[in-house]
Amino acid sequence: MFVLHINAKVKHEFVEEFKQVCIENAKNSIKEPGVKRFDVLQQSDDPTKFVLVEAYLDESGVEQHKKTAHYNNWRKEAERMVDGERIRTRYVPVWPEVY
Repeated sequence: MFVLHINAKVKHEFVEEFKQVCIENAKNSIKEPGVKRFDVLQQSDDPTKFVLVEAYLDESGVEQHKKTAHYNNWRKEAERMVDGERIRTRYVPVWPEVY
C-alpha cells in the first residue's frame, strides 16, 4: 500500500472550478477497487493551493486509475487551471499498518 500527495497551485480565477473537477474525480475514484482513500484538501491561508491525498492498495491501482474516464477528464481540465507543475510525492504508511 502507498499514499500519493499531489500538490497543486491553481490560478486564482479557476479555484472554484478546480474544486468541482477534483470533487467529481474523487467521488468516482473511491469507487475503484484499488483506491482506499481519495481526499481533496484546500490550504486555509491560501485558497489557490490544494493537496490531493490518494491511498492505493498497490501500483496496479494507480495504473487502473489513470485509465479511467474521470481521471482523464480531471487531468485535461486541471492542466489549464494549474499554475506551474503539480508536485507528486509518494509515501508508505507507517501507522496504521492496515488501512
